[in-house]
Amino acid sequence: MITGKNILLTGGAGFIGTSLARRLCDENRIVVFDNLRRNSLTSSGLSEHPNVELRVGDVRDLSSLAAAMKGCDMVVHLASVAGVDTVIKNPVLTMEISLEGTLNALRAARDQGNIERFIDFSTSEVFGRFAYRVAEGDVTSLGAVGEARWTYAVSKLATEHLAYNYWRVHGLPALSVRPFNVFGPGQVGEGAIHTFIVRAIRGEPLVVHNAGDQIRSWCYIDDLIDGVLLCLERPQAVGQCFNLGNPTTAITIHSLARLVVRLSGSSSPVQHVRWDQPDVELRVPDISKADRLLGFHPVVDLEDGLLRTLEWYRQNDLARS
Repeated sequence: MITGKNILLTGGAGFIGTSLARRLCDENRIVVFDNLRRNSLTSSGLSEHPNVELRVGDVRDLSSLAAAMKGCDMVVHLASVAGVDTVIKNPVLTMEISLEGTLNALRAARDQGNIERFIDFSTSEVFGRFAYRVAEGDVTSLGAVGEARWTYAVSKLATEHLAYNYWRVHGLPALSVRPFNVFGPGQVGEGAIHTFIVRAIRGEPLVVHNAGDQIRSWCYIDDLIDGVLLCLERPQAVGQCFNLGNPTTAITIHSLARLVVRLSGSSSPVQHVRWDQPDVELRVPDISKADRLLGFHPVVDLEDGLLRTLEWYRQNDLARS
């Protein structure tokens, strides 16, 4: 258990950062460094917690980032452009935030000299369009130049190399994690489950790209946070990269839409639309490395996670706004 630490969360006002802050803030001091482009922190009430300090800033600004990091023991670097649609519209910004922002975070951590753990958040997108039981050492896919979707994956793969080599060359205790399709209460943005639930509660059509036969495995937010905490705690995590996901929840997007409709008691139809952009057709992780080195075991199944998420949306009345 992590206690008595000062922990910097870059991009910490987002969905995952807010969930991580909630788990850590009672026993630690949390500094959230974020530009608030996506803000789950304020609505969560955590911004009023006595152990949570919000600093508004951009990770491309090294001096502001270094100032926020001063006095911290650990860094979880989550800051990035999120969501496929946003990435496609902002490919340059996507790469700048990933590359410049991660370099700045690593440099600031190295120069501070006392950082006990640095976690770089990468992405399962590095595996490309077809990824079944992919392990951390399997070949990654860079995607074709000119297809804006893959700018996110390319830049994130580069940050993994940066984090690893800052450990090897500078001794910074760094590692990377690759989350696989995370969902749950508090999610904001463009995620499929977030969108499906909002539309189902409103009685609106759930829109699926093409045939909807793309396969994803879904990781409930609590399970992901368990994995991140293990990465902060376990010394054997340093210098590694970990898949964090739940391979037992694999389902087609069409079936996921139908499941959300059923669990929500909605009358929403499922509509199929043509989608000509590159897409991930299959994504299921191998998490045996995280199991072996960290003891990572996701426990929330898909239906249970969806029911918890539906209840949260209804209690907060967010789908009605």
